[in-house]
Amino acid sequence: MAKLDKLKEEIGWMKIIFGILVAIDISLVAWLAQNYKTATFLVIICAIGAFGTTIGIVWVNKSAYRKINKLEDL
Repeated sequence: MAKLDKLKEEIGWMKIIFGILVAIDISLVAWLAQNYKTATFLVIICAIGAFGTTIGIVWVNKSAYRKINKLEDL
């Protein structure tokens, strides 16, 4: 039973991390859409940040699905 509770808690934390990453990604993309003609250096840094955040979202999503599949085995 302890393993089941641990997996549920890890999935709960992943939901929080996923939500934060999505909010950050949306904010970065919105900033890029508004300021793509202005400060070139900042746009490049923001695009790299948005790309990194998107990779983080995909990674957290895949990890959460792996843990959900582990719940089926228990």
